[in-house]
Amino acid sequence: MSDDTVPADATFNRVMLKISGEALMGDQGYGLHPPTIARLAKEVKSVHDMGVEICMVIGGGNVFRGLSGAAQGMERTTADYMGMLATVMNALAMQSALEELGVFTRVISAIRMDEVAEPYIRRRAVRHLEKKRVCIFAAGTGNPYFTTDTAATLRANEMACEAIFMGKNGVDGIYDKDPAEHDDAVRYDEITYDEVLAKRLRVMDASAIALARDNNLPLIVFPLDEPGGFKGILAGRGTYTKVV
Repeated sequence: MSDDTVPADATFNRVMLKISGEALMGDQGYGLHPPTIARLAKEVKSVHDMGVEICMVIGGGNVFRGLSGAAQGMERTTADYMGMLATVMNALAMQSALEELGVFTRVISAIRMDEVAEPYIRRRAVRHLEKKRVCIFAAGTGNPYFTTDTAATLRANEMACEAIFMGKNGVDGIYDKDPAEHDDAVRYDEITYDEVLAKRLRVMDASAIALARDNNLPLIVFPLDEPGGFKGILAGRGTYTKVV
């Protein structure tokens, strides 16, 4: 980690922020919504300004979702690679928005495409973080059959992140059932990974949960659409669910 000290009001030094591709759509049904991306970039900048080192993984579901393609008859491996390319598009969009705000950013791809992104080299990525650059990890793990949830957990472990922050739209944590469908849904303040698996709570896929659990990496699920939510939780405020 960097020798630079993080302000006392930041509870973590280095974090992974995982958001879905759908979070970049805004009110649209598909694609990218530049004002929404700009708003999310401001949220990231507010945390970056606290001195926190930030990794990001963004899903690709706003452009193409491999599992959906496979369900419609496409060969699964091909569909998954198409989904990985969608995450690169989203990463480039977020990089552009962050650099508009003066935040130095690197897109690091698990699939080589040297003209638009750096290849993934762990030591180089760590150095970027130490230099206070935001690192956006794209193209998942570079392998089919693995989700961006698993990619985020893998990179968070490799980068020695202290927590994964998973931003969700329309929900302020993990509930025992879907709060959109059940008025009596109860939100957890804290829950264990084993309980998440046992209760089949749809937080992350099972591979990602097992990887986080086995490496003692906490997961914080918070409302992405709440202005200042990301920064507030880093400062010890806000509503969220912590998985340990």
